[in-house]
Amino acid sequence: MTAPIWDDGAWLGFRPLEGERSADVCVVGLGGSGLAAVHELLELGQRVIGIDAGTIAGGAAGRNGGFLLAGPADFHHDAVRQVGRDRAVALYQRTLREMDRMTSETPDAIRREGSLRVAESDAEREDCRAQLAAMHDDGLPASWYQGLEGEGLLIPTDGVFQPMRRCHARAGHAAMRGAQLFEGTAATRIAGSRVETPTGVVHCSAVIVAIDGRLEQVLPELVGRVRTARLQMLATMPTSEMRTPYAVYSRYGYEYWQQLPDGAVVLGGMRDLGGEREWTDVAEPSEPVQSLLEAHLRTRLGVNAPITHRWAGVVGYTENGLPVFDEVRPGVWAIGGYSGTGNVVGSICGRAVAQQIVRGHAEDRALFTG
Repeated sequence: MTAPIWDDGAWLGFRPLEGERSADVCVVGLGGSGLAAVHELLELGQRVIGIDAGTIAGGAAGRNGGFLLAGPADFHHDAVRQVGRDRAVALYQRTLREMDRMTSETPDAIRREGSLRVAESDAEREDCRAQLAAMHDDGLPASWYQGLEGEGLLIPTDGVFQPMRRCHARAGHAAMRGAQLFEGTAATRIAGSRVETPTGVVHCSAVIVAIDGRLEQVLPELVGRVRTARLQMLATMPTSEMRTPYAVYSRYGYEYWQQLPDGAVVLGGMRDLGGEREWTDVAEPSEPVQSLLEAHLRTRLGVNAPITHRWAGVVGYTENGLPVFDEVRPGVWAIGGYSGTGNVVGSICGRAVAQQIVRGHAEDRALFTG
């Protein structure tokens, strides 16, 4: 089946938007970052309407690997080289605080038992040691690890989560607080004072476009800054063939897996080996990536349990690994392009863009711009 393992079929959903409605801010895209923006806008006393072309968490927010990782897309020592030490440390510490917030908001959806970066070569092992040294220099928690999963880096503050469960819980809470949320409602035209859909119109004072994959299609101004890619995954029946409590990633993050509490193994990756065909907005599993994932499951992980789910999601990548956080049209703000690691950074961006719109500034914006 092509539905993610996170979809338990229990979500009842919201109806599509019909007719004309008014709000202070319209949020386009109701994944993790969009819902973070909705909640922050409510905190700031705003009237909020949120729309999604599909379903809540139907995009990247509910079709990812379920990892909660501190820091930006780059490993810490690479981030230091890319954006400078002070900014890299500030980014890392800010994501740690956001992970604590997320855990307190939805504790039943999150497990914080740590992550492993496992080396698949001598060169990667040395890179892991370089990352560890940089993290120790900056007072960030990490230690060397050697175990059944392999050898590399253990980061105790990271974790895993059920992304769709978290988004559904946050959407339900937002609706209870007064947000008007609509599914099956695509934005066909976006301006700072008006969002048009096939069956209605939202009149507003500002718009937040909180989309990761396909962001450059919704806002063509971002062509060249963001590029959409497909990430593919599979999952198995519960098994005792392996046992790990960690979020595990290897080969510089190109492969990643976790094991659910019931024993099911969730595995993703191989995007680079899929070649140019993976730079696509088609969110469907395909060859050869699925065959490569299955081979990895059987040989590297030693798991022979039957595969029950195969799925894909599309996400946005930027050249420097930092997300888009910009006013791209008067009154229209865009956040997205999280380069495959948007679960935490997207939440920060969602709250910050709401503050930027209402207050005229947001302290966290400086982490991602300039």
